[in-house]
Amino acid sequence: MNVSAFFVDDGSPLPVYVQLAQQLIAAIGRGEVRRGEQLPSVRDVAATLGVNPNTVNRAYAELEREGVVATKRGRGTFVAGARRAVDTRRLGEIAERFVAHARSLGYDGSNIVASVRDAVARSRAR
Repeated sequence: MNVSAFFVDDGSPLPVYVQLAQQLIAAIGRGEVRRGEQLPSVRDVAATLGVNPNTVNRAYAELEREGVVATKRGRGTFVAGARRAVDTRRLGEIAERFVAHARSLGYDGSNIVASVRDAVARSRAR
């Protein structure tokens, strides 16, 4: 993975370490980063983004706790094999937030399901 793949959205309410972790998980999900691939060093990411190395370290540490990456002392941080479980859990969290938001706007379950089905169909057509 190239360090230039990371970015920080200053307008996001999410902490920078969460943004970085989500970007890496998304890249793994899209197949841009594969199991066994080495991640850029904490120092390189921090320098490129202009953030504190502790911020990048926290993102990597969170991903390591989730089993997404593994750090090998003296060699670096590598993508591990637990991608699917993490993707599924995160997808569930996203779906729950989406459904709660849609319901707060007055949509019922059948409208929500139909909307998601249509969005998936449109994404396949691209």
